[in-house]
Amino acid sequence: MPADLVVTGGRIWTQDPARPWAEALAVREGKIVAIGSGADVEAFTGPRTQVHDAAGAMLMPGLIDGHVHLGLGGSQAAFELPLDATDDLDAILGKVAEWAADLEPDAWVVGGIVGSTVLDGLTTAALARLDRAAGGRPVLLRDDTMHNRWVSSRALELMGVGPGTADPDGGRYVRDTGGDLTGVLHESASGEAESAFTRSIPDVQARTDASVAVAVDTLNAYGVTSAQEAATMLGVARSLAALEASGGLNARVVLSMPVRPFIEDGAVGEELVAEVAELAGDLVRPDFVKIFLDGVPTTRTSALLTPYRCAHGTERGEMYWELDDLVAQLRRCAQLGLGAKVHATGDASARRVLDAAERVREDSDLRLQLAHAEFIHADDVPRFAALDVVADVSPYIWYPGVIQDSIAEHVPQEIVESSWPMRDLLDGGAIVAAGSDWPCAVPTPDPWTGLEAMVTRRNPDERFPGTLNPAQKLTVAEAITAFTSHPAVALGLGDTAGKLATGYSADFIELDRNLFEIDPTDIHATRVRRTYFAGRLVHENPDV
Repeated sequence: MPADLVVTGGRIWTQDPARPWAEALAVREGKIVAIGSGADVEAFTGPRTQVHDAAGAMLMPGLIDGHVHLGLGGSQAAFELPLDATDDLDAILGKVAEWAADLEPDAWVVGGIVGSTVLDGLTTAALARLDRAAGGRPVLLRDDTMHNRWVSSRALELMGVGPGTADPDGGRYVRDTGGDLTGVLHESASGEAESAFTRSIPDVQARTDASVAVAVDTLNAYGVTSAQEAATMLGVARSLAALEASGGLNARVVLSMPVRPFIEDGAVGEELVAEVAELAGDLVRPDFVKIFLDGVPTTRTSALLTPYRCAHGTERGEMYWELDDLVAQLRRCAQLGLGAKVHATGDASARRVLDAAERVREDSDLRLQLAHAEFIHADDVPRFAALDVVADVSPYIWYPGVIQDSIAEHVPQEIVESSWPMRDLLDGGAIVAAGSDWPCAVPTPDPWTGLEAMVTRRNPDERFPGTLNPAQKLTVAEAITAFTSHPAVALGLGDTAGKLATGYSADFIELDRNLFEIDPTDIHATRVRRTYFAGRLVHENPDV
């Protein structure tokens, strides 16, 4: 039977160890029916077969983003003030003023990313400048971790936060030494600002629908055809289900429903799991929960085994779950047939995940991901493979940059210098799955910057020289694996996506360069000419 699509004349990296390279492939009803030489595929060409000559271009499997926030990322791209993490305070205030000038008097100014190095130094004087720049409007600016916010005085007022307001559980309204509010919000306090902003939106679901659609289109443009939504609330799940029902969802999306309240309003836990289960489809897969075990290093809420720099006493961060409670939650996930993505950014919290996995593995094959495998004690590295725990390595901060500068102010030097031990994890047999964590740390989910940094451990931005733990470099092929077949396994898609082989979904991309033939320091400049999802052309860039 003839194929629907035949691609010829390509340099096709299959990610299949049995046949790493091919020159042609054939697709029928969304799946690959043949791949190999031109002669192997020629027999599948019929009078109605669409034929595409790749003219020597490199093709490879569609990328898989193992950690992304579609609602936040899409909203930022579609509606909000874009800030660069390298912007200093003056640049941020200038952009706020320009954006606010076109708004109604009490409209919100919402945007990001504010670099952690700026957030660390904000004062009441900076808050007064923010108020003036925004013309007294409410302002909500997200930082590069997405765990923290900077808001204006008007926003604090709409939140109901004043000088005497107590800090919320798991969060902090940052004050100066005199006890005055600076407008900086840590962790769960950020949720109060998000709630106040959300109350100003006339139709929250319509905005979410638009944001998610933009996010999926953005992923497709970068060559991403599957993803794990890393903290999925009901609104985003509904948007994805509606997109699938309309035929407009051009990606496979695995959902991760929070088990406890964090920053966004709405149902969590088994109530959310039950509601989202009703939205499951072929492409929308509510297969995981999300557990937050600690915070982020820039606010000293990551749980460390050793004290923070210049710590008062033995300050080692925060752990949000006791071991027995975590084990019970993971076992409940297994009973429900769900995997777990556990946010654990410190070496102490990572150890707790592994300790919990050791107990759970006595009676369960639960799919378990540790996000973000940033600070891992050397003794714990081999436990990932032994306990079948996926190392979710994101965001793209495994190279020098603004967020690393802030981390280095707080975390002991020896821990920073040993961070993101991807080579050791991979050599130890662990599954290493890359993700963007967009919109955290980076303004786009560009995978090519992250892929390059896995190989070079350098920042493509020359303003940030040097390397971060260069002994942990990967090869190009290993870095590609971290964006294709490894996250496919991690997400439960290993029999569908992540490589180009007979019977697999025809998710593939055509590039403007061969990643194996260029200097690795040029990988970040890679552009996607064409993105195919299930055999359909879903993105084309004719200018590349």
